[in-house]
Amino acid sequence: MVTGIVFAPLGLVLVFTAAITPQWREGQARLGTAAPGSLLRLGAKGQVVGGRSGPVEALLLVRSDGLWESCLQVEHSELRQCWPVAGLYQRDPRVRLAQGLVLTSLFLCGTGIVLACIGVRCWTDIPLRGVAASGGLLVMMAGLLSLTALGVYTHNLAKLGVNPNSKVTNPRLPRLTLHPAGSLYFGWLGSCLQVLGGVALLFSFKRPRCHTCPSRPELPACPACRTCPEISNKTDMDVYEVSC
Repeated sequence: MVTGIVFAPLGLVLVFTAAITPQWREGQARLGTAAPGSLLRLGAKGQVVGGRSGPVEALLLVRSDGLWESCLQVEHSELRQCWPVAGLYQRDPRVRLAQGLVLTSLFLCGTGIVLACIGVRCWTDIPLRGVAASGGLLVMMAGLLSLTALGVYTHNLAKLGVNPNSKVTNPRLPRLTLHPAGSLYFGWLGSCLQVLGGVALLFSFKRPRCHTCPSRPELPACPACRTCPEISNKTDMDVYEVSC
């Protein structure tokens, strides 16, 4: 139970961090040239505008996409522009599937953690094992859903937002080589922790086996210790007070 209570919230935080950050995939490209010290700014949706004549050097642009936000940044500078996902990328059914699975995963994991906390009942001696295990089942399902979302996104990473029927290319636009970024790794780690935490909580269904009273084998010794002569007559028993 302790393992599940620790792993489940940690996994939830990591998956939530991955969901709100725009670094699910990244690509770099050199676009145009600019004079050292020239004034540049990023326009709407990341267009680089501005500048003046002088010695020139290539601009290295870093493009990143997430589930709900895209960003464009000029490397080694403070020029950065972010905007909500739009266009073909936003309408891509695989992106929408990943969005829905991640949101469902976050909801199930949060609900499972609440049930697990109620079931573990660290402030009492006896936990509600069925409630804790039910929470673990929800947490495990949340981890599997987020793993599915991450798998779908990673498998189609380079195809998301690309129209397969379009054969028109603009030579003035840079060609990005997209690769997985940091948010995906946060998501993978968080999802694995959710699955492990949920499986650990599922073991709450298994009740610990108590020793039976020798003279009354039909009763477990735990609730029947006062009626069991072999136990109640012992004078050298140690008594411990247990608290969480």
